[in-house]
Amino acid sequence: MKKTLLAAALCGVPLAALAAAPQDSATLSPVIVTATRTAITVDDALSSVTVITREDIDRLQPVSLIDLLQGLPGVSFTQAGGLGQQSSLFLRGTNSSHTLLLIDGVRVGTVSAGIPAFDQLSLDQIERIEVVRGPRSSLYGADAIGGVIQIFTRHGRQEGQLTPSLRLGVGSRGYADGQFGLSGGDKHAWYNLSVGGQYTRGINACRVGAAEAFAGCFVDEPDRDPYRNRNALANAGYRWDNGTELAATWLRSAGHVDFDGAPYGNQNHNLQQVAGARLGFDPLSAWHVTLGAGQSLDESRTYNDGVFMRYGNSRRNQASWQNDLSLAQNQLLTLGVDWQQEHLSSDTGYLASSRDDTGGYAQYQGSFGRHEIQLSARRDDNQQFGGHTTGAAAWGYAFDHGLKLSASWGSAFHAPTFNDLYYPFGIGNPDLKPETSRSVELGLAQKQAGWHWALNAYQTTIEQLIALDAIYFPRNISRARIGGLEAQFGTELAGWQLDSYLTLQRPLNRDGGANDGHLLPRRAERTARIDLDRRFGAFGIGASLFAAGARYDDLANLHRLGGYATTDLRASYAFAPGWQVEARLANVFDRRYETVYYYNQPGRSWYLTLRYTPGG
Repeated sequence: MKKTLLAAALCGVPLAALAAAPQDSATLSPVIVTATRTAITVDDALSSVTVITREDIDRLQPVSLIDLLQGLPGVSFTQAGGLGQQSSLFLRGTNSSHTLLLIDGVRVGTVSAGIPAFDQLSLDQIERIEVVRGPRSSLYGADAIGGVIQIFTRHGRQEGQLTPSLRLGVGSRGYADGQFGLSGGDKHAWYNLSVGGQYTRGINACRVGAAEAFAGCFVDEPDRDPYRNRNALANAGYRWDNGTELAATWLRSAGHVDFDGAPYGNQNHNLQQVAGARLGFDPLSAWHVTLGAGQSLDESRTYNDGVFMRYGNSRRNQASWQNDLSLAQNQLLTLGVDWQQEHLSSDTGYLASSRDDTGGYAQYQGSFGRHEIQLSARRDDNQQFGGHTTGAAAWGYAFDHGLKLSASWGSAFHAPTFNDLYYPFGIGNPDLKPETSRSVELGLAQKQAGWHWALNAYQTTIEQLIALDAIYFPRNISRARIGGLEAQFGTELAGWQLDSYLTLQRPLNRDGGANDGHLLPRRAERTARIDLDRRFGAFGIGASLFAAGARYDDLANLHRLGGYATTDLRASYAFAPGWQVEARLANVFDRRYETVYYYNQPGRSWYLTLRYTPGG
């Protein structure tokens, strides 16, 4: 099994196939790679991990990636309006630029702002998602203070035949979406081609009235803000008899969204593109090599009522060389080098527009009876900010009856973005320092046939945290401290599948100044989510409850955003082999709430979907 897991680690695409294959949950746990950059089971992970499969996505019927992830342990999103509007993720209370997003191993996120466009990614192109909470800079370098999220795209089944798939949907506010795909393969090869789109007339993103023209979004545009997206995916791979494997992925997402910002712009045309390839082979029986290369593009065009205003393009080129050395049974040493180049082009003047980063890392994983140990260290050389050394150590102990105790420590860093440093008109601050962090965590989990639970307590201290002051000028906060507790419980009882999550956190400013002791902006102290589902033959029903406590929109904690709770209902009917019709009613009680000051969220919404998935 260890050899199989090591072979699976060479590429995310075949890994997703392995992990998504039918399994006996009592004997085999899902396989993950993000936590250690090598293939391990969830039970062997010494970090807090959540795995979302394609089956989960289809069952929950989310409309967006934000819908899917919101409320998972440590996961809190804000969004400036409805579907397609700008979003931010605060993983474990850290900044929105402190979560590293990978798509099939390729880094994603704008070079200018450093924020991944979660709102622009199509769920139709996703096979599985791994959410790893806690610092991972010792393996991935910058940007992984809060954690790492990796998306594995859909791929072809190795069944020797061409298989089509189809999904069509309609809903409230003129909502419409669709996807068509072709996939296939044989015992050596696999491939997948898919195209899709999404549209909504939207809601009025900002609620500002004429009397509040200089609050919130600073404009008064009481109109609907529509969103449309077109996306495509192509990936393929080939595995030779000797285990050598080559795989490649190409993903493209083009979105057009209206927002409230005239006369400085009220329409954005965004393009996100990811391309990557990986080659894995074994020079020796105990030595596995993975070579990877990729590029992510983010292009933005801003218009005001159709008149061009400005543009900004960013590009990340990257390459990696990883060596996994089996020292002995259950003893694995990983050595690797990563290279990354960031480049920004824009008609907005920046004092600098490119930088490189090269990082070398080492990791040891060992098991000794009931004990597990993971040690890692990394040295990054950033062209702008010099060298940074990060490390991590984790220990786990397996008790009887599936009970496991774990403890870990890790450090991380994040370099200021080009917007933070150089955005003109007095918005950028070239004197900003890099952010550094230290985290400790204690976890206790248990898994038995039919049920599982986990508790994770953590504390993260961030030095020189970058935050916007009252006039939206980025400054370093000398210290912030985030303490939290995450709980999750899942079971199957009388045919019902129950998954529940709870996050309690205190993300505090500890700089000793006027805002000392205040909550960091836009982080809720409490979130909870419950998913409940059951099938009755061809019929399925389910419900989700999400609740979030109050938060503040500013460092001074003057603008309070109230807590809220939403309820979603769903149903499905498989009326023929491969065919299913689905219905969802979101925000059943039409709850009005804001996650960003003055920005609306959709009220009650309905969705109806027809799906064709042969063999699904």
